[in-house]
Amino acid sequence: MRADHLRLPVGPGSLHAERYGHGGTPIVLLHGFGTCSFLWREVAPQLAIARHTAVALDLLGHGESDRPIEADFGVAAQAEYLDRALTVLRMARSVIVGVDVGGGVALRLAATRPDRVAGLVLVNTVAFEHMPGRDVRTLQRNTARVAFRLSRGMFGASPLLAPVLQGSVANRAHMPERLVARYLAPFVGRDGVTHLLDLARSLRTEEVDEIDLACVTAPTLVVWGEADPWVPAEVPTRLLHAIPDTRLARLPGVGRLTPEEAPDELADLILGHVVRIEAAAAAAQAARAELAMATRPREGVTASDLPSGLASGDVDR
Repeated sequence: MRADHLRLPVGPGSLHAERYGHGGTPIVLLHGFGTCSFLWREVAPQLAIARHTAVALDLLGHGESDRPIEADFGVAAQAEYLDRALTVLRMARSVIVGVDVGGGVALRLAATRPDRVAGLVLVNTVAFEHMPGRDVRTLQRNTARVAFRLSRGMFGASPLLAPVLQGSVANRAHMPERLVARYLAPFVGRDGVTHLLDLARSLRTEEVDEIDLACVTAPTLVVWGEADPWVPAEVPTRLLHAIPDTRLARLPGVGRLTPEEAPDELADLILGHVVRIEAAAAAAQAARAELAMATRPREGVTASDLPSGLASGDVDR
């Protein structure tokens, strides 16, 4: 299935987006650190086939999105850019799906702009104090170790990012060299290395830890690949207790990059969550309609025939 390629102005620059399908519930797909919208190539078409609109975004500074000089690429800023992108897309309310850092961006938006978020799917998300994660800290520690090679641009970002990508899947067969090369493409040469490290340094733990999860009112599904080597195993359970309306789905033998290792299972989980959200919305609408009918006076009924609470002026006219 071919996607529509879009440019979405968000202030400091424009985001690259790939849109699959039209109609149904809008579903926005967010990648994590070191990846891009390419991560969703197996999942997004399945959502479109199910008659939904799926939009895979490149976060600002990632993939084919702009890299404005001195722009903020942190989680809080990315949530603001996402809010603006949804306005450009004319998506008043969407189901937001985020992997890794993308999950942190989705959580931040859901807590600060609940009117924007119809539902959340958090896939091995960063959360609480577990951000940026050992992989990003390792990038920063290793900078001096490979500085000479990096400064000469001999290997681009490969010495830093390739081990992170390969370590993010439980089965290395799901991250062959050709895929590593595809994800490394935006970080080629000296400028690419510098930008990768800028992205790593922009990930500030407090911007995730300070999110008030009790303010997340959207129905939430936490999907957890149990072979994730980067985020502690207790994080999904903590999320389950911290977010009011949350369910948890565990995927044994899957690492952090679930869209690479288990795209079909993830698509099914997303679609199932959307069905539940749509059913709840339909039930709420029906209840409102029934209440409106119940409180509307019948023709010929006088105020004296109504219960005292309605007779006092509480009738919709």
